[in-house]
Order: sequence, then C-alpha cells, then structure tokens
Amino acid sequence: MSEANVEQSGHSHMNPRKPRAVVLLSGGLDSATTLAVARQEGFDGYALSVDYGQRHSSELAAAQAVARQLGAAAHRVVHLDMGQFGGSALTDPGLAVPTTPSEGIPVTYVPARNTVMLSLALGWAEVLEADAIFIGVNAVDYSGYPDCRPEFIEAFARVANLATKRGVEGRPVAIRAPLIDLSKAEIIQLGSRLGVDYGLTVSCYQADAQGRACGVCDSCRFRRQGFVEAGIPDATQYR
Repeated sequence: MSEANVEQSGHSHMNPRKPRAVVLLSGGLDSATTLAVARQEGFDGYALSVDYGQRHSSELAAAQAVARQLGAAAHRVVHLDMGQFGGSALTDPGLAVPTTPSEGIPVTYVPARNTVMLSLALGWAEVLEADAIFIGVNAVDYSGYPDCRPEFIEAFARVANLATKRGVEGRPVAIRAPLIDLSKAEIIQLGSRLGVDYGLTVSCYQADAQGRACGVCDSCRFRRQGFVEAGIPDATQYR
C-alpha cells in the first residue's frame, strides 16, 4: 500500500471526535461524488484507490487530484494485480472494450472487483476505527454489474459484521452506498452542489495517458448523457 501526498503525518491534526470513513475512490465521477457526500455528512474521508491492473493509470492520477480537491484526510493506493487472472476487458489487453451496448453482463465486468475492494477498505477501516465505508456503486445507470446491486451491498455488510472484531463487539462498520438509487444526472447534480470538480475525474474505460476519454465506451456514454440530462456543462476531456 502506498501513501499519496495528501496524507497528514499522524492523527494529531485530526479532530478525535470527528467520525472517520474509508471511501473507495477510483478517480471517476461516482466515487468523487461519494467522497463529497461523506465529507458533507461530517466524516473525515480516508480515500482508498486500488491499482488492480486496469488498462490505464489515468484514473489513479485523477483519484489523487480528487482526494486533494475534496480535502481527504489521507489517500492510499493498494497495488493488487487482478489482471493476472484476466477475464475482463478492463484487465486483459486481449479483450476489446465494447463501443456499442450489449445484452447481459458486459465484458468490462471485473470478476469480484467490488468484493475485493470492499474487503481491503474493511481492513483499513478497522485499523482506523472508522465507522463507515463508502462506495459509489449505482444500480440505475450501471452497466449490468452484479456487484453494484443493493443485494450485494446488504450481503457484504452482513459479512463485515461477522468477520471483524468491531462487528463481534457490537460496533459494526456501516457499508454506505449513497448513490445506489440515483440516476447519473442526479449524481452529477448532487456532486455539483457539493463542490466536486468533475473536470478532475476520469471515468473512461480506455482513457489515454493524459486522461482523455474515448467517448464511445459504456462509461463514457452514461457520463455524457448524465451531464446532458443534468443540464450541467460536461467538463470531460475527450480525445
């Protein structure tokens, strides 16, 4: 696990009475909004990103920029090469990212990704004595991923309560998915009210080294349509 420069030295700078939350931060639109929601709810947000072998590192650079912009208490990056398993167009260079809508669960689904990431967040949350984990999954404008559904979040919360010291002692870590029922337009409107600079975020499945979006993948289509429906200018950089 590596620490980005936003981390403060020790915890003496933090208000000990302020609750802490680990926020999974990919660098995309949804996770940036989620970090802003955690801040708005009074949490010190500890941002956690995962370098899991995805196609590009632009989103990790975006995550660092977002963590700074939204005043995260710390930002850490876990290096975990899920790409060695393949099985997803986001981790296997031999699989093309689709540019047209498809039926069923798309090839951009990364097997067990959110389960793995929530488990990592849970470990850090226990060490931090954090009260919550925030994840930006969305069941309305998502691409058909099984690990973005409310049923999955509820099931993981039960696992977390069974598997941790805090849970056994009756102080469970809450698993929060504040965007789960929102449309992409509603997410953008919410984040705009909370001061998110969406120009810093990268959502594209195949962004280039400068973070510029392809404009044709599922993620780009959902994002672009969200800005149109929200009536807010799209700050996305396209190739």
